[in-house]
Amino acid sequence: MRLDRHVPNNADIPGRRPGKVPDRRTSRDRRRSNTQVPRAPIYLALVLSGGHHLDHVVRGNHTGWPVTDHATAFTYSLLVYPLIFLGLYLSSAGKVGAGYWSLLSGPGALFLTAIHLGPNAVEPPAEIIDQYSTPLIGWLAFTLLLTLIAVLLATFIHETRLWHRHRRSSQHSLPHDEGNTHARG
Repeated sequence: MRLDRHVPNNADIPGRRPGKVPDRRTSRDRRRSNTQVPRAPIYLALVLSGGHHLDHVVRGNHTGWPVTDHATAFTYSLLVYPLIFLGLYLSSAGKVGAGYWSLLSGPGALFLTAIHLGPNAVEPPAEIIDQYSTPLIGWLAFTLLLTLIAVLLATFIHETRLWHRHRRSSQHSLPHDEGNTHARG
């Protein structure tokens, strides 16, 4: 025996417009969907960043504290590691999401581009490539840098899209009159 159950549509719900499906997710579910960020690009950027910093140490140029006694751009760029690990922890706890990774990867790509490729580059490509006795190794080091910048840029674009999509869906999922303090009569 088949029982047909009436499934209410939006026309049956007071205050809802026909054709719009209500978002039945709780605010915690919506927040969690924002924090479920693909981690592969983040781990890839972490590995590439570590490789680039190691390249600085191997080349022995444009390093800073803790390798030398003075602070340089190299020193300040090491701050990315605590920020990445903090983000991974907070993401797994559901506290941050795409916005965090967007705000970390975008400036990271800009920083690396300015330091290495910009018109006033502190460490232009020749200072990476020419430091090695074998040109192939120099080109591999430079390719690692370009790959890191590309991964950061792609991560920034992807995470920014996710962040804006989440913000739009959060705004559209609010009940029709939520936030309206004036009751209509």
